[in-house]
Amino acid sequence: MDDARTDALRKRLLDPARWRPWEFAVWALAFALPLAMPSHALMVNEIAIVALFAMSLDLILGYTGIVSLGHAAFFGFGAYAAALFAKHVMPDPTVGLLVAVALSAGVGALASVTILRGSDLTRLMVTLGTALLLLELANKLDGLTGGADGLQGVVMGPVLGQFDFDLYGRTAAWYSLSVVLLLFLLMRRLVRSPFGATLKAIRDNRLRAMAIGIPVVSRMAVIYTVAAAIAGAAGALLAQTTGFASLDVLAFDRSADVLLMLVIGGVGWLYGGIAGAVVFKLLQDALSSVTPQYWMFWIGLILVLLVLVGRDRLLKPWTWGRR
Repeated sequence: MDDARTDALRKRLLDPARWRPWEFAVWALAFALPLAMPSHALMVNEIAIVALFAMSLDLILGYTGIVSLGHAAFFGFGAYAAALFAKHVMPDPTVGLLVAVALSAGVGALASVTILRGSDLTRLMVTLGTALLLLELANKLDGLTGGADGLQGVVMGPVLGQFDFDLYGRTAAWYSLSVVLLLFLLMRRLVRSPFGATLKAIRDNRLRAMAIGIPVVSRMAVIYTVAAAIAGAAGALLAQTTGFASLDVLAFDRSADVLLMLVIGGVGWLYGGIAGAVVFKLLQDALSSVTPQYWMFWIGLILVLLVLVGRDRLLKPWTWGRR
């Protein structure tokens, strides 16, 4: 009996591609929404982008235990990189996306040096400082970035040379959803691999992970770089689908909002970033139309409810088997 149970557990741990039926339904619904609800295609596009941004933060926060208040630095850098590439080099969105991802990964690799030492409080301040430095740099280089007015005149070519961006946002939504699905599959494979198991060991007890031979420093640097690249991809998608990049993409509000999404959806679970993004954006859209000045108050009240009651008790039917 014990051998059978052990074999079953081993098979589950070593099967990173194992999908559940509800997952297929979630992604099928996401891709069907721009066609079924064309008037909400732009909202679907926005949710897809912020969901990817939230999942990138979950890689370092939920799976590795690296706290960050400046994750918008990579989101904004990717947005400006994609917009500048389209404006001055080539309007092809696919090539621009790859360039933005590569450059964001490079910035993440450089920034990873700053988070390898110190306490969680130190990392909070260092990551926040990194984002603020990039924000001020973008503001000062107004000849390149447009400064406070934003980078305008960004015209994107058709996706894969075939699909033009339309005013209704359906092409943008399907483009963003396709990129999100591809990167989700890569992240899913990563966190369910032996490498992902070492990340969880670092999150749970860094000293113990070092004691059993896990190269903690290199693992943290690698996952921070990967998370920066994915956040840069999210920023690039925003710039490409809106044709605009402004200082807002580097603002502290971006980092704070994505943290709230993970609080709502749950950390250490990729679908938590997706669920948090969906709930946050829908609440923001609904509440801002009712109380434009005080919508953040109601979202804060919901967060207090989550803390007092507990997310697992409120969302238990939706979180079964999420690991």
